[in-house]
Amino acid sequence: MIILQNVTKVVRSGTEDLIILDDVSLEIPSGQFVSITGASGSGKSTLLGLIAGLDAPTSGEIIIDDENITSMSEDDLAETRSKKIGFIFQSFHLIPSLTAFENILIPMEILGQKEAKARASSLLGDVELTNRGHHYPSELSGGEQQRIAIARAFSNRPKILLADEPTGNLDSKNGNHIFDLMTNLHDKSDVTLVLVTHDQSLADRAERQIVLKDGRVISDNAM
Repeated sequence: MIILQNVTKVVRSGTEDLIILDDVSLEIPSGQFVSITGASGSGKSTLLGLIAGLDAPTSGEIIIDDENITSMSEDDLAETRSKKIGFIFQSFHLIPSLTAFENILIPMEILGQKEAKARASSLLGDVELTNRGHHYPSELSGGEQQRIAIARAFSNRPKILLADEPTGNLDSKNGNHIFDLMTNLHDKSDVTLVLVTHDQSLADRAERQIVLKDGRVISDNAM
């Protein structure tokens, strides 16, 4: 369960305060697939970053899995992210000095998980890259890099998967393939999936669509 209670985010821009999110309240049940859309600057990525604990709201509370992350220390936030939250970025953010297999493996090794190598191999198969595990990110296409990023995001069996424009740097064919892989893993793992996207055709495939405008929720519809 993700709960946002009267969340506002204000940043300083020159001599003025800029309201990025304005009194947003939401509840996202466990296992739901939610898309978030809206024009550039509407607050989509900021909202995702706040849910992930990568940033703090100016006011309001964010509760993840019955824990109020707005009152957590940085160490506790890092632990919550590593155990409960997977994040897929538009720009992949793979570690260039590690192979594809190692990029998937490292989050599990950090937590000391048993059978980490077996799970990394299994996830490589899930994203259809079994034969590319020994390659470095620079040797992979954009679509392949994003598939590795998806596998890495699922490696620690997160309860929540946050995806920020995961198909934004890909052509439509690769984008649709990435989307299918991501949603198939979501169904298989029964995680909560929150997708930020500009692609309405992808948003339409979610169970629920939330639309932001000027930092406010203007539409919230279950499909």
